[in-house]
Amino acid sequence: MNFRAITINMLMKTGNSIISRYDGGSNRPVILDAVTYFPQLSIIEQNFEIIKSEYENVNKHFEIPSYHEVDQRNYAISGKVESNLKWKVFLLYYSGETPELAKELCPKICELIKDIPNAYKVFFSVLEPGKSIPAHHGPYRGYLRYHLGLKVPNDSPPHIRIKDQIYQWKERDSLLFDDTWDHEVVNNSNQERVVLIIDLLRPLPFLPRQINNFITKVLLKKIRIKKVLNNVAKLNKKND
Repeated sequence: MNFRAITINMLMKTGNSIISRYDGGSNRPVILDAVTYFPQLSIIEQNFEIIKSEYENVNKHFEIPSYHEVDQRNYAISGKVESNLKWKVFLLYYSGETPELAKELCPKICELIKDIPNAYKVFFSVLEPGKSIPAHHGPYRGYLRYHLGLKVPNDSPPHIRIKDQIYQWKERDSLLFDDTWDHEVVNNSNQERVVLIIDLLRPLPFLPRQINNFITKVLLKKIRIKKVLNNVAKLNKKND
């Protein structure tokens, strides 16, 4: 691990310690009410058909890459296990930036995202038939994760376990959860599962919010996010 990585991990650990004073700490919620925390997300659910059709447009015109091709740090949960099957992602937005291909293939979603002020990262998450995701947890408490089910198999529908709670995806249904809890996906279906994922900056009082903004919008963007965006640009160009 290089000096930059050590520094980032130390700062995220410090950020986690500060945020834990406001999120409930070890008693923080696992699954949260999306309407209460982020009422602006209603615009996403109201436009379900548009979002699903723009996913189909992506799938028709673009070979969606595996998650670890976009972000190598996710190799352990994307490519190492069941390496013959893919967990694929199509990035729509990340820390204020929208890839050009997303603008081209998903113009309406890109407009909708502008009406969600806390949106931090947005992407389609696609599991190939039979692809599961091993247990893991997010490293940083500065955001919460939202799922909207776009395509969910009827036979043996996949589910996610978050800490000690289980949620089974359904088309049009949404889920907001804290992904710093241990979680895993079990998928025994013979069809793809597609979810729209939105990471949203956690609501916090002024001072911890400024710290969170620095970590997510300055530190991580400079060192990690730019690399992901560069990978996406290369992958998108490769598929031209």
